[in-house]
Amino acid sequence: MAKMLSSKSFGTFILAFSIFTSLALILPATGEWEPSWSRRAAEEAEAVAAIPCSGHGRAFLDGLVLDEKQPVCECNPCYGGPRCSEFLRDSCVANAVSGDPIFLEPYWMKHAASSAVLVSGWHRMSYIYTDGSYISEVLEKHIRKLHAHVGNAVTDGRYIIFGAGSIQLLNAAVHALSPNTSSEPPAKVVASAPYYAPYRTQTEFFNAVDYKFAGDTSLWKNNTSDNATTFIEFVTSPNNPDGKLNKAILHGPNVKAIYDHAYYWPHFTAIPAPADEDVMLFTISKLTGHAGSRLGWAVIKDEAVYQRMLEYIDVSIMGVPRETQLRALKLLNSVLEEGEGREIFKFAYKTMRNRWERLNNTLSLSKRFSVQKIAPQFCSFFQKVRGPSPAYAWVKCERQEDKDCYSVLKAANIDGRAGSVFSADDHYVRLSLIKSQDDFEILLDKITKLVAEEKGARYM
Repeated sequence: MAKMLSSKSFGTFILAFSIFTSLALILPATGEWEPSWSRRAAEEAEAVAAIPCSGHGRAFLDGLVLDEKQPVCECNPCYGGPRCSEFLRDSCVANAVSGDPIFLEPYWMKHAASSAVLVSGWHRMSYIYTDGSYISEVLEKHIRKLHAHVGNAVTDGRYIIFGAGSIQLLNAAVHALSPNTSSEPPAKVVASAPYYAPYRTQTEFFNAVDYKFAGDTSLWKNNTSDNATTFIEFVTSPNNPDGKLNKAILHGPNVKAIYDHAYYWPHFTAIPAPADEDVMLFTISKLTGHAGSRLGWAVIKDEAVYQRMLEYIDVSIMGVPRETQLRALKLLNSVLEEGEGREIFKFAYKTMRNRWERLNNTLSLSKRFSVQKIAPQFCSFFQKVRGPSPAYAWVKCERQEDKDCYSVLKAANIDGRAGSVFSADDHYVRLSLIKSQDDFEILLDKITKLVAEEKGARYM
């Protein structure tokens, strides 16, 4: 494994060198570097980024275009028109379904120069890097450095592997921890409800002979004494959907755990101590907000587990795309340049904390609806006790007759994710708080209206 970067300046130099040596630059008589082919690409990107979409949408280089080749604004939910200036009140539904972390878009617009990347047509056309691997050594070093600064994971002496988002690494880890001989029974894969649905759906979809999904962890709490059977427990910390910092429930020589730490960053939770489990999964989606780039990584203690996961990635996709790794490198370098990560986490925590307080204060006036309780906790990153700022609101319909809370909210034009999706009671619904500011304001407005109607008040 490569050693950590010795300094920020070295990392910045390597990044700058890797980018600028790929540019076709010319040296005129003035002795100054001037861009040649890159100028047109940069001008095109800036022109599209500058298209006005009324603050309620965005134009993209790969988006649709009008007849005159003008890119079309892609509008946020509830907005329409050529420039997204029309609020579609009559058909407006609060979209609180997905975990799209668009709330970080304003941060990256502010840091446009440090986060932009220009890729030449001949950038890394090979299947592999020059060292024969599918992993950028420089990006790996940046990941280790960021974890060290944040204090959320131990990476020294650990192996790191990349995947197409952490979701690909879920099954890679299950495969690696399962028995690899036909003489052993298939591993039982378990998770504690409410849990992230792909733990079950992926395990069942791949239908492998060496592992099977075995339901809720609680069913096996007192039944792990059979040393012939391997148990693989998914532990999500913070948990999706309720934000709890979970720990493994099952213990024993035949029990193995996969810790999903996708949300273990200072903007979603307090960081009490660095995580130091055998298998830990992270993703750039919830770190920087770039869910569409599809980059996740696993931090692994055991070399044999690392090798089996590496084989899984090699066979399935032959490594994460080089453009994805380059973009991630540029983003992490930008994060580390800005106060060693403090600026992005301050912005993100302030945003999420504000949203949580506003929603929590509104729901506290209701007897029909409640939301999860999360106690303030000391955070080693911020060096203070801080309040909760979860990615999701785990809302409960308190009335017995509201057995289908999803439908109750849907009737009020609020679209969430039903409790049954997380193998929980349908008195619960998950509402996403990490989408755009438009999405959150519309959600809060409709929640406020529901609470006001409950109290018999006139909603204006």
